[in-house]
Amino acid sequence: MGYKLKTNSAAKKRFKLRRSGKVSYKQRGVRHNAGSKSQKRKRHLRGTSVLVLRDEKKVKELFPYAR
Repeated sequence: MGYKLKTNSAAKKRFKLRRSGKVSYKQRGVRHNAGSKSQKRKRHLRGTSVLVLRDEKKVKELFPYAR
């Protein structure tokens, strides 16, 4: 029997694979110093975004057992 590959722990915490095969992530810039950022800026950073194709390929290598 072969050995099991490990999923990259850092990637596991930062990215999520959607059923469509795209990679979603939480946008940066919301964690701290919220008082100095405008309400509009914080509102637009809410939710998740989808990675561009060239980065998506790199991230998928870190998830060996993904669909």
